[in-house]
Amino acid sequence: MVTNSVGKKVLTLNTLAFTVCFAVWTMYGVLATFLVDNRILTIDKAALGWLIGMPVFSGSILRLPVGLLSDRYGGKPVFIGVMLSAAAGAALTSFASTFWQFVVCGLIFGIAGTGFAVGIAYTSVFWSAEKQGTALGIFGIGNAGSAITTLASPLVLKHLTDGGRNLNGWRTLPLLYSAALVLMTIVFALTTTNKKPEGTNQKSMSDRLRPLKDVRVWRFGVYYFLVFGAFVALSQWLVPYYLSVYGMSLATAGLMASIFSLPSGLIRALGGWASDRFGARATMYWVLSSCALLFALVIAPRMDISSPGEGVMADRAGTVVSVGASAIQIDDKTYPVKASTAKGDLADRLSSSGSSLSEGSIIWPQRSNWQEPIVKVGQKVKKKELLARGITHVYFQANVWVFTGIVFLAGIMMGVGKAAVYRHIPDYFPHDVGVVGGLVGVIGGLGGFFCPILFGYLLKLTGLWTSCWLFLAAMSAFCLVWMHMVILRMVRHRTDD
Repeated sequence: MVTNSVGKKVLTLNTLAFTVCFAVWTMYGVLATFLVDNRILTIDKAALGWLIGMPVFSGSILRLPVGLLSDRYGGKPVFIGVMLSAAAGAALTSFASTFWQFVVCGLIFGIAGTGFAVGIAYTSVFWSAEKQGTALGIFGIGNAGSAITTLASPLVLKHLTDGGRNLNGWRTLPLLYSAALVLMTIVFALTTTNKKPEGTNQKSMSDRLRPLKDVRVWRFGVYYFLVFGAFVALSQWLVPYYLSVYGMSLATAGLMASIFSLPSGLIRALGGWASDRFGARATMYWVLSSCALLFALVIAPRMDISSPGEGVMADRAGTVVSVGASAIQIDDKTYPVKASTAKGDLADRLSSSGSSLSEGSIIWPQRSNWQEPIVKVGQKVKKKELLARGITHVYFQANVWVFTGIVFLAGIMMGVGKAAVYRHIPDYFPHDVGVVGGLVGVIGGLGGFFCPILFGYLLKLTGLWTSCWLFLAAMSAFCLVWMHMVILRMVRHRTDD
């Protein structure tokens, strides 16, 4: 699988460094939620989305220049500079108190996100083209750093704050992240070997940037906006999602969010293998189709609503003789009425199973119908007049385990997709992996920045937490259609030739 022992060592150290960087990069997903939940920082959900996105923003827009630097000077010195800069930003976060101070600190330690652009360029120079998909897939396991944050940070915060009795103890968490980066930098500096891509010293800046004129690069970037950017966003957004929708504690919400993010990071290696084995294009077909379906399945929100249903109408004029729970008599004609026991039966079932409207084990939507008389004895009614109004009660629990299972599968497909997107790059741009990978990473990273903000505004606009899934399902379908149209055009041109 590896070309030599040096390549194996660099791949291992790159993956470890990227894991630490990714954990730091997504720190605000847990920390900002903790600060808002405990009213240490008073902001609304839209502002929370902005704050979560700040590190992602700086780590995204800097990926292209960092990728260029990696092609020019090699990955080792650039990676060391990235980790030390991020360590300084993380340490500064422990002294922040206001929203804007947190924003500035997030922008500084967000440079950790550029570790991906460095690692892609640095890893690829040690591998042959036919094995780069697998190598880059293994490197991408570093995405699991977000799962480390969502899983471990809530528990660490609970310990540092003494279970909430000393809230100011949160300030130690960013210092721990900073220390981890410094330690990783020392190990990385002492054990890796620098190497630059061949021929990079002869390239001018315009030559380096020329591949960016290719529309294909931007299309890859849009795919990556979905499979990587949305992954980064969801790995952080799911923490407040579970907190608000399912009423979980921060620690439990972090655990549930890690079910999404941890497998997605680990499965990326399989995505690299699948892209080498079956082709990146075929793999992306499966990824985009699956994402569109899975996101669509979780659009329906939790609901407990009553709506007008089928009523009972008089088919002729007359006088009401009697009104009962199960029948209404008009002169000599009796109209059956569906008694209002169905809603009570649902409540009884919930009670007997130890469930409630907010939590339980109901999987499928529950629907019941009944009718309530609205006429009185002695009342004269006309033909087609309503005698009993219909009521439909719908209860959908959005079962947390079913929801988590679907999101888990979506995370796996996104992990495969991340590897598949980057498997395209060495094939089409073998001598420009750094700059092309950098731009694709920029666009993907911007997805991680914009998506939490967009999710926050969609929530504010609709009042529905599930509005984020509607956006992701629509975007998955858009990417699938775009890719298919391009492939059809390529096949048509090949046939014409």
